[in-house]
Amino acid sequence: MESKKIKNISVDCVVFGYNTTEKTLNVLLIKRYLESPAHSEILVNDYVLTGYHVNEDETLDETATRALKELTGLSSLYKKQFKAFGDPDRLLNEKDQLWIKNEGFNSRTITVAYYFLIKTEAINLNQNKYHAKWFPVNALPELGFDHESIILEAYEDLKIKCLSEPIIFELLPNKFTINDVQDLYESILGIEIDNRNFRRKLINKKYIIPLDEKQVGVSKKPAQLYMFSKDVYEKMFKKNYLISI
Repeated sequence: MESKKIKNISVDCVVFGYNTTEKTLNVLLIKRYLESPAHSEILVNDYVLTGYHVNEDETLDETATRALKELTGLSSLYKKQFKAFGDPDRLLNEKDQLWIKNEGFNSRTITVAYYFLIKTEAINLNQNKYHAKWFPVNALPELGFDHESIILEAYEDLKIKCLSEPIIFELLPNKFTINDVQDLYESILGIEIDNRNFRRKLINKKYIIPLDEKQVGVSKKPAQLYMFSKDVYEKMFKKNYLISI
């Protein structure tokens, strides 16, 4: 028997990924497209976050995990529930109303928002049925609903969280250079960091493990590779900043 949806409660998922080549923090969006019944007019053509209405027999976390797996094929990722959005006017834009009418949604829907951190190389979007695409968080396309506000709130939360927990390593490859870590912090926080000071502090962290490996396939002198040890971090965890910058 198919689970019954709760018509006015949904979950929206902000999926963050880091482009190590472009050095940009990106968000994964899906295409929202609607034509008139006669296919003579495009009514809606923009992007939105992935999300679902909550089923009566599942928790909010389970809905978020279901939405992510449907979009990316992955389920075991860092996720954080960060805010509920329930403004009575959040879905009253003309295009949103057209979409809601076509899909049979409730115009007065409260959504609980999560964000996920993902290694971009872990998913292949070439044949994604939702036409999912990465966009830099600072260069978003036209968005439906109130999803721009949701993304920006998730981004602000991520900025705070990345200074107190080692969550940025969820965005990096398993093996990385010190410069990779610095570039990611700079991309998230929108600041420049003193290279020598940052390097000294990072390599002194016991949970940053130097490897007997260096970069390959680079034109310049290959840099030392490191890995993050979650086990070591959890053993020595204290409620202080991961890195003081």
